[in-house]
Amino acid sequence: MRLLFQPRVLYLASIAALVSALAGYPRLSLWLNHPAPIWYLEATIFICGVVLWGFVFAWHKEFTRRPVFVLKQGPKQFLAVTFIGIIAATVFHLWLDPTLRSKMPEEYLVDLEHWFAMVLFSMAINQLFLVFAACDWLLRLFKNRWAAAGLTALFGAGVLAMKIHSLATPLTPLLQAALLAGRFVMGLLAVWFYLRGGVILAWWWTFMFEIRFLPDLIGNP
Repeated sequence: MRLLFQPRVLYLASIAALVSALAGYPRLSLWLNHPAPIWYLEATIFICGVVLWGFVFAWHKEFTRRPVFVLKQGPKQFLAVTFIGIIAATVFHLWLDPTLRSKMPEEYLVDLEHWFAMVLFSMAINQLFLVFAACDWLLRLFKNRWAAAGLTALFGAGVLAMKIHSLATPLTPLLQAALLAGRFVMGLLAVWFYLRGGVILAWWWTFMFEIRFLPDLIGNP
């Protein structure tokens, strides 16, 4: 735990948490029925972000021997992530999204402004919580990449399962199984890219997956 409370780690975590809070503001501003004032939600994101980014800056390099932000990415890695991201986006767009759109309408965007806000929120907050911090905490706990990767992916699938359980309109068992399996595989890929190329490569993976919404949104004011 001593690494978590080093001044350098707390300093970097505070800066990253501030950026995450600012990146989350567009989506919070578009949230019509938010349960608390936006300033309170932003403060909550910042405080939680300091803790989560602290996990990242304290333990990622310690257990992976790679920096959190890899600025010089190999072209092969970017091409591989781009190719896999396009395939995953296509699969979801053609086979899962049409059915889920009526079951989970809040996940499907109405215009480019909402898409932009959602991508920023996903990169800055969702990925931090579901992938970066979770993976590095599990790395510290188990000191094994395979265990950390599998449990991180399982954690993401568990969060999705709780969301599915709370839906007003239940999903069919087959659709639930397909969605959870897809989330687990997507989680494994996200962790793999994160371990190989740090935050930047994982963010690029998220962006490539989220472009599946653009064909329906382009031209929609």
